[in-house]
Amino acid sequence: MKKLISSKLGFFAVALVLFWVKTYLIYKYEFSLGVSGVMQEFLLFFNPLNSGLIFLGLALFAKGRKAGIWIIIIDTILSFVLYANVVFYRFNSDFITIPTMLQTDNFGSIGGSIADLAKWSDLLYAIDIIFLIGLFVFIRKNWSVQRIQLRKPFLVIAAGVLAFTINLGLAEADRPQLLERTFDRNYLVKYLGAFNFTIYDAVQSAKTSTRRVLADSSDITKVENYTKSKYAKPNEKYFGKGKGKNIIKIHLESFQSFLIDYKLHGEEVTPFLNSLVNDQEKGFTYFNNFFHQTEQGKTADAELILDTSLYGLPQGAAFVTKGNNTYQALPAILDQEQNYTSSVFHGDGKSFWNRDEVYKHLGINEFYHEDFYDMSEENVINYGLKDKPFFEQSMPYLEDMEQPFYAHMMTLTHHHPYLIDEEDATIDPAETGDGSVDRYFQTARYLDESLEEFFEDLKEKGLYEDSIIMIYGDHYGISDNHNRAMEEITGEEITPMKNADLQRVPFMIRIPGVESEGTKETYAGQIDVMPTLLHILGIDAKDYIQFGTDMFSKDHKEFVPFRNGNFMAPEFSYVDGKYYDSETKEVIEEPTDEMKEMHDTVMKELELSDEVLYGDLLRFYTPNEDWEPIDESKYFYGGPKNDPKTDTKAEEE
Repeated sequence: MKKLISSKLGFFAVALVLFWVKTYLIYKYEFSLGVSGVMQEFLLFFNPLNSGLIFLGLALFAKGRKAGIWIIIIDTILSFVLYANVVFYRFNSDFITIPTMLQTDNFGSIGGSIADLAKWSDLLYAIDIIFLIGLFVFIRKNWSVQRIQLRKPFLVIAAGVLAFTINLGLAEADRPQLLERTFDRNYLVKYLGAFNFTIYDAVQSAKTSTRRVLADSSDITKVENYTKSKYAKPNEKYFGKGKGKNIIKIHLESFQSFLIDYKLHGEEVTPFLNSLVNDQEKGFTYFNNFFHQTEQGKTADAELILDTSLYGLPQGAAFVTKGNNTYQALPAILDQEQNYTSSVFHGDGKSFWNRDEVYKHLGINEFYHEDFYDMSEENVINYGLKDKPFFEQSMPYLEDMEQPFYAHMMTLTHHHPYLIDEEDATIDPAETGDGSVDRYFQTARYLDESLEEFFEDLKEKGLYEDSIIMIYGDHYGISDNHNRAMEEITGEEITPMKNADLQRVPFMIRIPGVESEGTKETYAGQIDVMPTLLHILGIDAKDYIQFGTDMFSKDHKEFVPFRNGNFMAPEFSYVDGKYYDSETKEVIEEPTDEMKEMHDTVMKELELSDEVLYGDLLRFYTPNEDWEPIDESKYFYGGPKNDPKTDTKAEEE
């Protein structure tokens, strides 16, 4: 045994076994892959083998002792990729993709989150590499300086290819069309492994980069036909009732609907928002079955969906990878149809999520970013400006906007890892032992207080009564990696269906002169906001390519697709390959044709939306004869010191 381990092939075998065991343990204890049945469990155990044989086997082609060095180097690279996915998954419940890696401009602002997600126990994931280095130092003197016979590494690689072929065949048998029709990366990792998924993703990314070049005007026709067939006529009660009114859109960062009316330590966590929901005299209509539909782009996806009624991409953020596309977005439509001015307010860097570029393509007139705010130490925490100084400092800019205006206010404090200064915390944390979950309620309370102060300021400045006010949550705040703590909070087991239920985020709207409908049970998602708002303003949505439908319309389509192909609907839902009764939450063992048809419709809708973004198809579409394509060169997002309206030098440049 000692002689065997001391050989090059023996060292390779030790490295392979350690890599295989570590990868499998990480799959089991770091990722929630939804493994069920003997076949899926076997494939989860088996799939690291083919990656290890192929990648580590390449090192055996090296001459002499360099083979050992290359085994260690390759093992370290593979381990780094795996650990990067571990950290990414802890917050996103997702795996890193090539488009995500290209979003490097965002990494500088998320240091706090990464530090919170890493654990000291993660050092255990490096033990195998340390052991290999020590073993190599101890046994390398026994190695020949000659290259091993080439047939041996070729046989190792061939064994890896054979193992992958068996793996793929078994996976396709258990999950037909795995590589053709899945938007869910959990499936790919569960069946094929994290490393094969990375290769698959690289191939897919290369393919999508050519789709714009190959697209032509005929491709938009089938998209137009689908969206026109889905169109929902406006409700006469609402159509045009908000025409000429200011629009104030308030973005609640990481805010999930379970917070509404939730009590912690006997106290309401969000008393002000609760009052808007429960007191019809305040004029807000609240949709309690409203879901976020974001994917890897999170906040950027939410912005895209609400302002374009297109879905985010399955990998990466369209704001970054498709920022130069042609868009026919809400700000531009309101400008051309009803002379609205538009602004985004956000106390963070202007280049985060590529906003300073993509906003030009959306037709946003002004962008108030960190250069416009007092970003002194006492005003900043975590990602940027605290919510209270953010709203306070935004008011002068809001007052100065030419009316009617479309103002998008983006909060920040209620963001993972939910850090809060002691003096700002007015409710004690929860006591689950999970720091992120426990602090989540404190930053939610702070956000609630900041909203109440902002509403008072709007009333004082005379902007409240004559404005449509829309409040929405952008995406989940607590991922399914915190299920243990969330089971304590909700008092329920977090099943896949319960987790899907928790993807509800608030949506409430107040329209001046229109009576509140209280709480509406209508199922809707972020994709439905744009056509709803257009109809409230008296603009018929049928001219535009939109995948959502008016939430107030009698013809509204009550199914809510998620980016991974799941969907929620009033009677039945589809989650992770199973159909559920939406009321009882029980699995439906024999789905009907209607259920399967709805799933097919969801997949078709997601695919058509992807075609629009990947092919930049809106460049071939003209909504009406008066439409003018956006000229992004007309937009400039500087700061008070280099604003072209006040600085002639900047204007000359």
